[in-house]
Amino acid sequence: MNSPLSSPTLTLTADSNMYINYQADAHNYLTQVFGAQLPANPTGLFNVHMTRGFIVQPHWHTNATELVFVISGEIMTSVFNPCTQQLMTYRLTPGQVSVLPKGWFHWIVVLSEQTHFLTIFDVPTPDVVYGSDFLKAIPPEVLNRAYCVGEEDYKKAVAPLQESVILGPPPGCVCGNVPPSVQAIQKHPHYGGHQAASSPPCPSPGQVYLHGYAGQLGNRYPYSY
Repeated sequence: MNSPLSSPTLTLTADSNMYINYQADAHNYLTQVFGAQLPANPTGLFNVHMTRGFIVQPHWHTNATELVFVISGEIMTSVFNPCTQQLMTYRLTPGQVSVLPKGWFHWIVVLSEQTHFLTIFDVPTPDVVYGSDFLKAIPPEVLNRAYCVGEEDYKKAVAPLQESVILGPPPGCVCGNVPPSVQAIQKHPHYGGHQAASSPPCPSPGQVYLHGYAGQLGNRYPYSY
């Protein structure tokens, strides 16, 4: 029987606090438990702490459905329904959940001063495609030909997206302007996750969009640390 449950080194517990996946600053970070940390678990999760003004950047999962569960604070989940071509947006408070179906483009905005929530996946190692990676990979001439978007305008718009920024805004972001500099994401020295330079939240705390997000959009296989 080739199963993690038959292993002589079987363990049925793990501490998500030991595995930092990404950290923007001391108050905005996510830890994890996935297959690499707990092989006996057929699912996986992010344990997320964030403050007002930050966003889990737009992205999608090619192989997993995600369940968002709020522990404290308030968040807004938005997901694009490809069947109806509609944006589905929900405000969640403690004890409430939101489902983000496999392959559907989605993001999460923090509405309260502080929040704590879990994102739980139905596979032990979900894949992820970040909107920032997708946007910076599109040649400007393609956007120009497809949608009549100015090539130079597009280059300027995606200039902050030099690295994958899991929790936006990008490091050094200044609303309405191209950041003076964008620091590369650094590996966390102990946990092997990512740590980004601190940046002021954008948009302002009171600026919430229930029918879309007016801020900037912002590593595949990041779960094996």
